[in-house]
Amino acid sequence: MVVDYTKVSVAEIMTRDVVTVTEDTTIDDILDLFGRHHYHSYPVVTDAGELVGTISEDIVLEILLFKQIPASRQTHLSVVRSLGDDARGIMMPYPVTVSVDASLSETADLMLKHHVYRVSVVDCGKLVGILSKRDIVKEICKRRD
Repeated sequence: MVVDYTKVSVAEIMTRDVVTVTEDTTIDDILDLFGRHHYHSYPVVTDAGELVGTISEDIVLEILLFKQIPASRQTHLSVVRSLGDDARGIMMPYPVTVSVDASLSETADLMLKHHVYRVSVVDCGKLVGILSKRDIVKEICKRRD
């Protein structure tokens, strides 16, 4: 049986219970999250649940590396410290998103074009889920049988 993935909705397989941070979450709390969970990034949301950015492992690495670089050898990583002590200051704004009714095909295409491993799923600007490449591959394998 051939599955038409243009007809399979992101909503069918996305992760709905998403661990998020708010704009005023401290860097220490963000580091604690990365230490406790296996996620590669966290969406940043407003108090109203609107998606405003994302914080990835890359940002965390820059923060941790910065603390180990002698002041005389500071590089572009010093910018991280100047941005602030909360999520608002270190997040990447404008994350790659898809609508809750997007298809798996268009979502996979978007991930490949933007070189991202996961996308935030939004409905009217509010975060409703996360979908990773791994989720899509698992779904394809499941429907193959």
